[in-house]
Amino acid sequence: MTDTTFQAIRMSRTGGPEVLEPVRLPVPPLAPGSLRVRARAIGVGKPDVLIRQGVYRWMPPLPAIPGNELAGEVIEVGEGAGDGWRTGDRVLVSSRELAQRGGCYAAQVCVPAGAVFRLPEGVDWHDAVSLPNYQLAGALLHESGIRRPRSILVHGAAGGVAIALMQMAAVDGIEAIGVASETHKAQYARRWHALPVIDRSLTPDVTHEVRALTDGRGVDLVLDHVAGPGFVHNLGMLAPLGTVLSYNILGGLPPDDLLAALRRHGSLSLGIRCYSIHTLDADPALRRALMQRAIELLAGQRIAPPEPTVLPLSEASLAHELLDQSRLLGKLVLEPDAV
Repeated sequence: MTDTTFQAIRMSRTGGPEVLEPVRLPVPPLAPGSLRVRARAIGVGKPDVLIRQGVYRWMPPLPAIPGNELAGEVIEVGEGAGDGWRTGDRVLVSSRELAQRGGCYAAQVCVPAGAVFRLPEGVDWHDAVSLPNYQLAGALLHESGIRRPRSILVHGAAGGVAIALMQMAAVDGIEAIGVASETHKAQYARRWHALPVIDRSLTPDVTHEVRALTDGRGVDLVLDHVAGPGFVHNLGMLAPLGTVLSYNILGGLPPDDLLAALRRHGSLSLGIRCYSIHTLDADPALRRALMQRAIELLAGQRIAPPEPTVLPLSEASLAHELLDQSRLLGKLVLEPDAV
């Protein structure tokens, strides 16, 4: 008998993890040109938290189903979907390809066929939902309007995007240094790549250490997702014509006069740029090419996402509690509950 409802997590208001409510929703009809995808793994990430809190700049209207990445298999092909789609095809759904963000905390989704990515056989479902991190890493390294760097420094080295950056740098022959705030985070980061990681808790002068590791030159690019009071110190780690690329501000806005700080390093002609993957909303072909490259690298075992912590979809609120508390390292993944 065909199911008439499906499991999902919905929020009718914004707030803490408690606003994430397990529901069963009617199975919608499949629109022409669309695919129905059964979820095998659903990624949990910081953008989901911003949607839950109601502060995401690209907020979907309420009530909303959060979730921005899902891996699974096609279970129904809509009329006119084209491209040889068949039931059983393995796919990745990323909300970056959809009209609005969110929608993936669900046991099944209906999406335009042109918005999904084919997954090769052998790509693990759990690994697949980390692929958006590698897509973002590729964009930061190569499509952020900055000349190709020879060397980079990555803050928060134990985070998912940071590990993706370090692995992608290794693939592309870019020298990379990671910085972690605690010893256990530095040790964790080193499990996933062979590049140096500075343990900030044991290193009183990170700038000096970066200069030592680069023979005094500094790095071409610092990738910073924290900002906050320490942001200005990034300038001291840059090589001539180097750039600090800010791709989030988890620590808040810097209190410093950044133009004055840049002028103090005037002989090096340094720069600061802010970047968002939403820049590529205006260039979907490039955005898809970055994801396709990440898929090919994963299939070829040239990148290796960290092993995840897996919870049932019904415990999405617990997943968000863990995310809010920063108690876990590695990807958080939800799986639909057994029926």
